[in-house]
Amino acid sequence: MSNLTRWEPVHEFLSLRDAMDKLFDEMITQPGGISPLGQIAPALDMYQTANEIVIKASLPGLSAEDIDISIAGDVLTIKGEMQKEIEDSKATYHIRERRWGSFTRSINLPVPVVADKAKAEFENGVLNLILPKAEEVRAKTITIKAK
Repeated sequence: MSNLTRWEPVHEFLSLRDAMDKLFDEMITQPGGISPLGQIAPALDMYQTANEIVIKASLPGLSAEDIDISIAGDVLTIKGEMQKEIEDSKATYHIRERRWGSFTRSINLPVPVVADKAKAEFENGVLNLILPKAEEVRAKTITIKAK
């Protein structure tokens, strides 16, 4: 005896939509690789805690002096330049994926921050930014007085 399964065409459209969304997201953003304009785009993570925004960016092969960080309004911009290594003219490359050149990565911050109190550390090719949230967006607790 066989089981009959009801066909639901809406499910087919939802999975197609998810696949198209993923395709367009990868085509536009491509973190950690090449942007649609052919520029280097370093991969980064951003999360927030109760009091701060934390950003970690992968910038292998750079030093702290090679990186510029700025905040204008709610946009954080990370700029730098990856130097091209001197090539061995007699070598035949089989794979060449490492990128070189200047890059700029700008992201919108989810909440206002206090740029003057930002902290930046660079260790082992990872840039760690800690941006304190502005006082007006921090959660406040209200104490209740019982009578």
